[in-house]
Amino acid sequence: MKILVLHGVNLNMFGRRDAAQYGTATLADIDRALASEARSLGVGLECFQTNHEGEMCERIHRALDEQWDAVVINAGAWTHYSYAIRDALAILSCPVVEVHMSNVHAREPFRHVSVFAGVACGQITGFGIDSYLQGLRAAIGAAGRR
Repeated sequence: MKILVLHGVNLNMFGRRDAAQYGTATLADIDRALASEARSLGVGLECFQTNHEGEMCERIHRALDEQWDAVVINAGAWTHYSYAIRDALAILSCPVVEVHMSNVHAREPFRHVSVFAGVACGQITGFGIDSYLQGLRAAIGAAGRR
């Protein structure tokens, strides 16, 4: 089994932005934790980050041909308005799990809406790095139920 993790806009700034919301872990820390968890669970993993919406869509398009078993995505602010990424995710035939480090439902009202909700099998928010680790486990479970 192989899982693709997608990190969106500004997430390369984890560890340097708003520690109250996101903690002090860097994106490299998150990727290392995911790789360790994936190894312990016996699954393959690839992590990808971009600040360019079109590049994210292109990576999702490639994922279709690469036959990933599931996708975990934290698209950052794109979650709330990118219909382009939503439509790209809808092309996938594998489960998609949406994750967020902060509790988006306890923040500004615009963050309460996810345009991905209709194409994701679930959402995990508010647990910092653990949101990603729980998302990885949820993606494995969802892929196993297909």
